[in-house]
Amino acid sequence: MKLPKLQPVDINKPTKKKILLLSDDFRLPSGVGTISREIILKTVHHYDWVQLGAALNHPEHGKAQDLSEQIQHETGITDASVKVIPWTGYGDRNILFAILNQEKPDVILHFTDPRYWMWLYALEHEIKTTFGTPLAYYSIWDDLPYPMWNAPCYGSCDLIMGISKQSDNIHREVLKQSGFDVYDYDTIKESDSKGIITGYVPHGLDHNIYKPLQEDDEKYVNLFNDIKTKNNAKFVLFWNNRNIRRKQPGDVILAFKTFRDQLPKEEQNDVLLLMHTKAVDDNGTDLRVVAKNIAPGCKVLFSEKIFGIEDLNAMYNVVDVVVNIASNEGWGLSSTEALLSGTPIINNVTGGLQDQCGFTDENGDWIRFSQDFSTNHKAKYKNHGSWAKPVFPSNRSIQGSPATPYIFDDRCQYEDVADAMMQWYNTTPDQRKEFGQAGRQFCLDNGLTSEQMGNKMIEMMDFLLESPIQRPRYTFNKVEEIQIKNIGIV
Repeated sequence: MKLPKLQPVDINKPTKKKILLLSDDFRLPSGVGTISREIILKTVHHYDWVQLGAALNHPEHGKAQDLSEQIQHETGITDASVKVIPWTGYGDRNILFAILNQEKPDVILHFTDPRYWMWLYALEHEIKTTFGTPLAYYSIWDDLPYPMWNAPCYGSCDLIMGISKQSDNIHREVLKQSGFDVYDYDTIKESDSKGIITGYVPHGLDHNIYKPLQEDDEKYVNLFNDIKTKNNAKFVLFWNNRNIRRKQPGDVILAFKTFRDQLPKEEQNDVLLLMHTKAVDDNGTDLRVVAKNIAPGCKVLFSEKIFGIEDLNAMYNVVDVVVNIASNEGWGLSSTEALLSGTPIINNVTGGLQDQCGFTDENGDWIRFSQDFSTNHKAKYKNHGSWAKPVFPSNRSIQGSPATPYIFDDRCQYEDVADAMMQWYNTTPDQRKEFGQAGRQFCLDNGLTSEQMGNKMIEMMDFLLESPIQRPRYTFNKVEEIQIKNIGIV
């Protein structure tokens, strides 16, 4: 396969490090694709990028493209270098080694679920003996119990960055319990110890795009008329997720009906549930049928149009509250989009959704998880940000598959979600705006913007490349010894 040609290099300019990103194609609208794009755009001034851009069925499979000029125009970074090799599926040894041979990246950065990339970690010895390239992993693992079967993956990495406080703790505990030396980036910056570096790098979005709008903004006015005026709605709850089981769309509809039925008769037609999703999905259900039969007479509106991010921001501004009650969730981008837009939220207390509630401990500090306190789902700490109505799970069940033998499903009761909806309904529009602004400030102050995410990632990957903490590289002799032992000769 023919890869993009290298651009001429100005020998007078300092050479930037090059990162090979293995993740969803950054041009795709998936959550991983969205964050991949933000990572590239916010670090392209510091790194050159080449991406193996995965998709289940990529329409541009194998058609390598140099997007540098496009990114230069978009960012204003005149020396931006970004290449993408679109790929159906999740790659293999041949395409990886072809890229490593031609592009010679300084770091491999993997970002997504490890289940589909086991081949990568199986190649750890070969990658490091042949190319000497360290492995960094931006992990989305979202829930407990500790996934001990991931230890070989985590143990192959030199650096693991967790998208949530819970995922960061999971990495540390799985590695420590598996016998690996682990070092928390925030506490070892000057250490010369060797081991796997872990750290917290929360998902961030562009706060210059997701932001509060004036009510005379054209996009705001148009969507206000489409959503509220045309539907005679004074209070709008917004759900923006994929129609799949773990996102609990049916429970959201049931919660909305329960909330609506508790209102005085004269106010019941004033409330609207807006669901921005594919109403019928083979991986989920037929939400139109659910709404018709489970919530008859309720105003449930479906939006299936693919919006640009500026239009989506306007939608977040028009609605009153955003709901995310996924039963497990790595992060939950819709909650961050809402908060940056100045709109309050209802979150299930699971995974990364906990971070966005802003829970604080007895000292008023943002909570952090450990071996003894791995999640806040039992409400050990109840103090939270004014911008959130957390809903604590009422039960946990073990789900699993051959690739993921066990994971907790943290389910909250729809009645509790309905109560949270009522609490927000009983606040005034001015109060909701005030609380939403507090949520935006929380994001700005705590690293939940794409600029801050990019800066933290630069800081940690530069540390990996420049620090003596890097683990010793494997040698061919060590690989040979391991192979001989495996076949029982010694």
